[in-house]
Amino acid sequence: MGKRVLVPFDDSEQAHEALEYALDEHGEDDLTVIHAVDPAEWGYGAPGNTLGEHWQQKAREESDEIETSARAVADEYGVEITTAAESGVPSDVVVQYADENDIDQIVIGSHGRSGTRRLLLGSVAEEVARKVSIPVTIIG
Repeated sequence: MGKRVLVPFDDSEQAHEALEYALDEHGEDDLTVIHAVDPAEWGYGAPGNTLGEHWQQKAREESDEIETSARAVADEYGVEITTAAESGVPSDVVVQYADENDIDQIVIGSHGRSGTRRLLLGSVAEEVARKVSIPVTIIG
């Protein structure tokens, strides 16, 4: 059995590059594409709050579209992938998923922030690389 490789995917250009790299380099391995649904992007809502429910529904729909996009890329390469979507802070979602699913390697795109934005916002890829004990390939 091959490696278990995790590819975080948000449908950005960098995520596409990371997925394409993973499909090229690990097409024979067990590839899982994960989308982290960040609650900060859809807002927090108390149970029963219709605005919160609206944003949650929109986030689920966007996640489904992102999964469809990832599957389309994998189909172009003739590679079967597994997909997952989890809610939470993206770096934490990736690290937790990797830990709980015996992932051997992570291939992740870098959003290429630099300067002040990088200092203030940090980098999901860098956070993931610091928090896991498995190899992380960052595609820039």
